[in-house]
Amino acid sequence: MNFRAVRAIYLFEMARTWRTLLQSIVSPVVSTSLYFVVFGAAIGSRITSVEGVSYGTFIVPGLVMLSVLTQSIANASFGIYFPKFVGTIYEILSAPVSSFEIVLGYVGAAATKSIILGLIILATAALFVPLHILHPWWMLTFLVLTAVTFSLFGFIIGIWADGFEKLQMIPMLVVTPLTFLGGSFYSVNMLPSGWRTITLLNPVVYLISGFRWSFYEISDVSVGLSVGITLAFLGLCMVAVWWIFRTGYRLKN
Repeated sequence: MNFRAVRAIYLFEMARTWRTLLQSIVSPVVSTSLYFVVFGAAIGSRITSVEGVSYGTFIVPGLVMLSVLTQSIANASFGIYFPKFVGTIYEILSAPVSSFEIVLGYVGAAATKSIILGLIILATAALFVPLHILHPWWMLTFLVLTAVTFSLFGFIIGIWADGFEKLQMIPMLVVTPLTFLGGSFYSVNMLPSGWRTITLLNPVVYLISGFRWSFYEISDVSVGLSVGITLAFLGLCMVAVWWIFRTGYRLKN
């Protein structure tokens, strides 16, 4: 393992975050705080509680997941796309660094940024609502698993994209709608049976449900199923990244 190379890629990507602190950290935190104000205050005054938890408190895990999902994809996709755009990707590919070490550096940095952001949003949420985490280790486990999985997914998007428009297309048109419809602001059990069945086809439901369970011990699906779906998507992304480096897809042409 070339730890020096992994460290160099990791620190370079983390340094980009500190250079763009307003865009990387401050902007997502302010946007999520507005969700707390709008949904927590406006809708929370009409919906007193959901499954025994106040509405303002109920939406906290969903909002954290919303930010972690979108930022993990954005950080990782831009991190690998930009070297492709300026042509420096060939310097990395020709260096004595394995594909695993390249992925570890880029995905590790993207996941770290998302985890830091998620923890800051949690601390911010505690200013608005009383926050209790019944299973903190499970909360961290879901947070890390989700950040790593969607950073890998973002890495794949960054390699696939051949323009800035494609770089934004899947996060904007697929991931964000799935997150909004995946129970970020409501319980899936509140839906009519037909819509509930359709909603359960959305994989984001299982991420948010498992993450919410770690806070309040309430969930729309079983916790084991949530962990299983998350690990399955992680495995799928790992296989896709392995195939990309094995074939050189969008890297060596």
